[in-house]
Amino acid sequence: MSWSLGAALMTALRKPARLHLVLVSAHLIHVQLLTEQDESAVSVNAPCRGDVSLCDWLVGALRAMAAAVEESAPKRLKQDSCGGAGGDDGDGETNGGPAVLSPVSGFKTERVLRDSARDKTLFVHGKMDEQEAVIILEKTPIRQDTLEEMLKTSTVKLEMKNDIYSTYQLQAPPHLNEIKTTVICPATEKHVKKYLHQETFLIEESGDDYSAITLPYISSQSFSVQWVYNILEKKAEADRIVFEDPDPNVGFVLLPDFKWNQKQLDDLYLIAIVHRRGIKSLRDLTSDDLPLLRNIQKKGLEATQKRYSIPPSKLRVYLHYQPSYYHLHVHITSLDYEAPGCGVERAHLLSDVIQNLQADSRYYRSRTITFPLRADDALLLKFREAGKL
Repeated sequence: MSWSLGAALMTALRKPARLHLVLVSAHLIHVQLLTEQDESAVSVNAPCRGDVSLCDWLVGALRAMAAAVEESAPKRLKQDSCGGAGGDDGDGETNGGPAVLSPVSGFKTERVLRDSARDKTLFVHGKMDEQEAVIILEKTPIRQDTLEEMLKTSTVKLEMKNDIYSTYQLQAPPHLNEIKTTVICPATEKHVKKYLHQETFLIEESGDDYSAITLPYISSQSFSVQWVYNILEKKAEADRIVFEDPDPNVGFVLLPDFKWNQKQLDDLYLIAIVHRRGIKSLRDLTSDDLPLLRNIQKKGLEATQKRYSIPPSKLRVYLHYQPSYYHLHVHITSLDYEAPGCGVERAHLLSDVIQNLQADSRYYRSRTITFPLRADDALLLKFREAGKL
């Protein structure tokens, strides 16, 4: 493995214990649980030498984390069936507070689904309390506002020096070098396949293909968007909403995508989710939807600039086709960030969509749209069966 996840996955577990997962160098992973009362420690070291051992050290690290927490950390919060925390621990902090019992402490790794050296991400499939789960580990970017502190407080180990050139292994303090961790539990087979590395094919879908192949497939599947409705109805993630236009016809909510940890603007990623139900994707849009699209373009960009001081000229605003879920939403990302799915084979700029619908009300009902499908996607099989691939 040519890259390192960095020098920290630190999870504050609540007093009196805390858990450190620290990559000491590109060849060693160190897991340690410290108790603040007696300062005792449970540690494990595991080698990391190459792509195959990536899975090995991850399995060992997560198992050591689970064992350490089980033996040394009091479970002061009630856990749900997937290892989440609930209730009040007596300190006045409840669900959603800054410190909760580690949801990965009981995670049992089965396999690494995919890893990306470029994006510094790792997708892991396993189980939590006997339920299928997927964990996504993502090395967070180095932040400019903490750069000086990191350079002053980090420890370094010289690797090579030659004339004016030298390289070091720098180990930053855990709070300055985090790993963003996303937990999906219970995870469905669709979630597992989504993150599994697969061969990809480009599909050319005509308007007739959509009506005869894609739409029947979508209708036959149980693609739940209940989590979207929970956001729109303020049953979940209400505190994450950046802006809302409550109008039932042209309104939307704007909130950070889970890909963004909100600690730096270089990889800003927001999602605008429309209030109106029944619009599944780009294919459903007509000129009747122009007021909705223009409203998202105008107010979404204004809200982003007001909140984050980023002008519209530095933002990429687009829709996916095929989308990852069938409820109309618009992506707003930093122009400097090569976000997943922002390539020409999947992303459609909102400004282009608006112009196309102005010129032809049924533009997206009739035109041929090209998009990628992975080898394990059931929709790809439908196109194969129809002789379209």
